[in-house]
Amino acid sequence: MSDYQSPDDRRYVKDLKELAPKEAAAFFNLKHTAEREDGVIPPKYRELISVAVALTTQCSYCIESHVENAAEAGASREEIAETIFIAAALRAGGAVGNGLLAMKVFDKQSNPS
Repeated sequence: MSDYQSPDDRRYVKDLKELAPKEAAAFFNLKHTAEREDGVIPPKYRELISVAVALTTQCSYCIESHVENAAEAGASREEIAETIFIAAALRAGGAVGNGLLAMKVFDKQSNPS
């Protein structure tokens, strides 16, 4: 399949909502709550956080949506760039954090008590 992911895939949202209405309602309620404009965190920062999460989860649809939302909320190109590198650093940090567990598991396996 040459078009593995495409913006046209969003047409399946309707199917998902119809096939799993309770689950879809819960998901979209959570999504709308996270994206609300009346929270303590201003919309621009909510969207920049969402961009960072989308980058770390590698959801192309989320990246597209939240970058567009961030731009509409007033985020600058520089803020998007900084967000990209913050997400990259945290993702790398997560690998180091999990690396600590890997070292612990190795030591436990190599030196059974």
